[in-house]
Amino acid sequence: METPTDITPERQQTSSPAAEPALVPRPDVPRRPPVKAWLQPALIALIVVAAFISCYIGLQRNPQPHHIPIAVTAPGLPDRIHQALGTSVEVHPATGAEAARRALEHRDVVAALSSDGHGGLLLEVAGANGASTTSAVKTLVSAYAHGAGKHITTEDVLPLARFDARGLAGFYMAFGVTLAGFVLGSNAVGLAGLMRLRHRFWLLSGASVAIGTLAAIIAGPVLGAVPAPVVPLILTLTLLAAAASFSTKLLATYLGPVGLPIATLLLLTVGNATSGATIGADLLPAAARAVSALLPPGAAVRAIADLSYFNGAHATGPVVTLALWAVVAALLLALRARLVRRRASVTG
Repeated sequence: METPTDITPERQQTSSPAAEPALVPRPDVPRRPPVKAWLQPALIALIVVAAFISCYIGLQRNPQPHHIPIAVTAPGLPDRIHQALGTSVEVHPATGAEAARRALEHRDVVAALSSDGHGGLLLEVAGANGASTTSAVKTLVSAYAHGAGKHITTEDVLPLARFDARGLAGFYMAFGVTLAGFVLGSNAVGLAGLMRLRHRFWLLSGASVAIGTLAAIIAGPVLGAVPAPVVPLILTLTLLAAAASFSTKLLATYLGPVGLPIATLLLLTVGNATSGATIGADLLPAAARAVSALLPPGAAVRAIADLSYFNGAHATGPVVTLALWAVVAALLLALRARLVRRRASVTG
């Protein structure tokens, strides 16, 4: 048992707050930080907040339809729709109502317009395409029907899941997985001195599988908001997490301190804002539409919707996009490590 006399002066000094040594400036830290040390963090923070607000609010303040694909049947109706609505829609003539509905269910179009047999029009939509896209189609076709003096009946043939009334579950899922992958990759940046590259690769890969599995189970079977088959959904979300984590590590490795802010802008800001979930891709400005499907969040949102409501009709392309992001980033990281070793062996 320890007695008061067993306590050494050194231990007494550390246990007494008043006896703590004064802070001594490190000799390698300048008394006056350079201007760059003040400006860089502040500028990066300002760029991130400006980009975030500009993307999320700017893209939603005035969405305009651009070539929204609509299957149209009935003699002469495709031409009349095209003349009335112009470039707002992209008319796909169909041989009949059944062919138009198949195109809708296959996600080749976002709506099908045909005659209702009583002199009016029947508009079939897929609520699974998102509220913004569905609303835009209804508005456009209703305007045409009003001008033509025709009654229009609307039917949602592919409604959203019961627990995803606003159609945003896919977006939140993609955002959450992208965020988790970003955090994973940014934490792996500081492990270079503790783990070999292959071990860091195993960490990123294994954690990506865990992230994808957990997200798919929570949003699917547990909450019932995403009705996609669990195994394909796990694969998609695993690839999304891997794409985000490996890309984040890649940017930080190649670009240094500014790599993480760039990853934030690319993946969490631009990627999620242009994903087509909150605002349908057909309603985005041209520049946003161009990058929407090429960035991991946009590819993931498309794959999730395809798997959930359209039997995976067009899920292959987005899944390949996610795989390419992960694989290319991993290869570039491995290449840099090899070049660094070769340079070290030459100079050594």
